Amino acid sequence: MAACSRLSSLGIRVLAQRVPWQGRCCLQETAQLVGVRRQVACRFLAQLTPRNNIKFKLDEKTAHSSLELFKKDTGVLYYMLGVDPTKVPANPERFREWAVVFGDTAITTGRHYWEVSVCKSQAFRIGVADSDMSREDCIGTNNSSWVFGYTHRKWYAMTTNEMVPVSLVGKPDRVGLLLDYEGQKLALVDPEKQSIIYVMNTNFKTPLCPAFALWDGELVTHSELQIPDSF
Repeated sequence: MAACSRLSSLGIRVLAQRVPWQGRCCLQETAQLVGVRRQVACRFLAQLTPRNNIKFKLDEKTAHSSLELFKKDTGVLYYMLGVDPTKVPANPERFREWAVVFGDTAITTGRHYWEVSVCKSQAFRIGVADSDMSREDCIGTNNSSWVFGYTHRKWYAMTTNEMVPVSLVGKPDRVGLLLDYEGQKLALVDPEKQSIIYVMNTNFKTPLCPAFALWDGELVTHSELQIPDSF
């Protein structure tokens, strides 16, 4: 007589067969599931949410006047406001109060991964934000943005103007961001060690854009990257 059991950790229905053995009954798993290993299960779970290789550049229309884009709009450089401001035409999409710039691609589904070279800045925020968030706000100060920041040689996670310290020894030259839209998570990644440093739980509801704030030096973005297999 056939029976079904549930592999609760995966949510997979497993077909099993009840057979007699020495007066008792045992469950004999179907051949397809014999030898299934933990890593296979992990890969299955990762595939439940679509993987996408986001490709974006920085959107000059959103850039505050103290920011200059370079490297074919994949890098951003900070100038002290009033010394040598960049010539960004006034428009409704431009950030007016804070040195913020958005990526030019909106995210509405899937898992995405990109990296940022941070070695030439000592004060910045990187993350995601609602594409229509107020241009009067700074990313991390409202409930429309989720960021990881670095200042005074310390990392932090931030949303709704609340900072949570992130333990990280030193500062890598390059960090990664792993976004899971359906999973409602944003992770800070150490690309060299292939490890997740910190995960923020979020409440994404609207299209998101990669978001960057900068008060020193420069940042360079790297998109259209494969999500590492270990994630």
